[in-house]
This record gives sequence, structure tokens and C-alpha cells, in this order.
Amino acid sequence: MSTGKIYAGLRALKAQNRSGFAVLCDPDKIAVEDVPYLAKLCNNAGVDYLLVGGSLLMDHQMEICISMFKAESDIPVIIFPGSPSQVCASADALLYLSLISGRNADLLIGQHVISAPLVKASGLEVISTGYILIDGGTQTTVSYMSHSMPIPADKPEIAVCTAWAGELLGNHIIYMDAGSGARNPISVDMITKVSANLEIPLFIGGGISTPQKVSDNCRAGAGIIVVGNAIERDPLLIKDLAQATR
Repeated sequence: MSTGKIYAGLRALKAQNRSGFAVLCDPDKIAVEDVPYLAKLCNNAGVDYLLVGGSLLMDHQMEICISMFKAESDIPVIIFPGSPSQVCASADALLYLSLISGRNADLLIGQHVISAPLVKASGLEVISTGYILIDGGTQTTVSYMSHSMPIPADKPEIAVCTAWAGELLGNHIIYMDAGSGARNPISVDMITKVSANLEIPLFIGGGISTPQKVSDNCRAGAGIIVVGNAIERDPLLIKDLAQATR
């Protein structure tokens, strides 16, 4: 399956040595009536992408959230799935995640076999994603649910080799994540070393809560900065965080 305009935009950012900003929306953590307000804040801040997904999705309101957001905004919506059930054709693209930092075969290929017919039928732009968990100082939902250990925060050489492996296997992007609720964000040193050794776009997420941290990550070579928890606590941060990527 070929990529499309979303991935072309990500490649263009990298070619221009620019960074973008993405808001991560977990449908379990937002009331549907607040989605139009979120869309307005994202529009006013110049947010580049909205990522939608979560580890559990207990309320099954993902499709409603996406439809309501798109009714208010032209910002591309990308699914950041936690399970094969999180495929919604009304989105613009899907990060097809393979947890390449873990050794859980189910999340390397097993869940993909289950989801492949649904993904193929959805018509979504599919972006193959090498997903790498980095230790953020506390156990996160994703590490618990995936039964996998994150890469130690002080081992950038492991992160570089893992990212290389993902790139050589044909992943379109690498997504390094300290996880939702991380105590410590990924270090600038690790981002710098991984970015310098990749030809594909690099997403960074987890534990990012200040414009200074966003700016530091951009200078280190992050292609897309993803923020979720900090914005859940204070949606008005969106503008300052997004502007820090410019």
C-alpha cells in the first residue's frame, strides 16, 4: 500500500529541517462535547496534526470524536491505535505501529495480521511506524499493556540501532515515546543521536509539557513533537507549545 499526502508532508518537513506539532487526543479522556473547543484551539494555534487513539478506549467514542473534530477543522487526523479495533475510516491516515523496541511477537506482527483486512478496506493512508518505547522514569500504560520493557533512557546507542533496524525493515517513520504520563521526557542527547542517523521522519512523545522542551527537541532533530497529557491538564498550552516548533 503506497503512502499519500500526509506522509509527503512529513517528508517535506524533514527535507526542510523543520518540525511540526501534533496534539494527541485520547477519546477516553475527553468529553465529546469538548471536541469542538479542542478543534478551535488547534486551529488558532496552527497545529499540524491531530493524533487520536489510546491504550484502552473504554467508551468506544473514537469515531464520534474524529467526526466532530473534522466538522470544525481541516487539520489532518491520524489514528494512533492501541488495538486492531481502533480503525476509523473517517480519519485521514493511520500509524501502523510495530513495537520494534519490544520482544512481544503479538505487537510486532500478530495484531497486524488480525487488523490487516480492516485496514485494507478502510481506504486510510497507512504509515508504517517503528514504535520505540523509552524509559520515562515510571511504568506507563503502554509498557504495562504491551508486556515489554522500554529502552533505558541512558542507552542512546540501543535506540539508534533499533531505529536503524526499523528503517532498514521499511518503516516510513520512527516514533520514540516515553509514554503517557512519563515522569521524564526523552533526552535531547538520545533524540540528537537517533535523528542524525535516520533518513526518515522522527516522532517524539511522552513527558513534554513546556515550550522550552518542545524547542529543545526541535533543535535536536525531532520531526514531529506529540503532546497529550499536558494538554489534557491545560488545553490553553496548545498555542505556546505549537509556536515553539516554529
